[in-house]
Amino acid sequence: MVVRLKSRSSWVFCIIGIIAMGILSRVFRTGWVVFDKYLGDALYAAMVYGIMRLIWSAPAAAVGAIVGMTAIELFQLKMIPARLLASGNVMIWTGARLIGTQFSFVDLFAYGVGIACIYFVDSSQRNAEPGS
Repeated sequence: MVVRLKSRSSWVFCIIGIIAMGILSRVFRTGWVVFDKYLGDALYAAMVYGIMRLIWSAPAAAVGAIVGMTAIELFQLKMIPARLLASGNVMIWTGARLIGTQFSFVDLFAYGVGIACIYFVDSSQRNAEPGS
């Protein structure tokens, strides 16, 4: 059975599934960096695409996700998130952990892979003939 992501509710369920997979990728370690680190990054970017897809068309969501993820990664160059880790405030510390604290070109690549994968799945579903 193939789930079609045409309605907002199906996108919400997709986003929830991506979040669950992202959490699992951080909880269960395999010892392989591709799964232990970069799968979570790709899923994080796919989640951002899914959230933007609730509002925008697929191409606009893909561009928005790429721009947003690149902005977050470039923000890490300012070292502000790294300094926020020293905060005694749990919310500030959590926010810093969620956005990351170290710039990495490999993270940008992982984000691109995640966005490309969900975009191509979304596009293939939109382009599929009914009944196929």
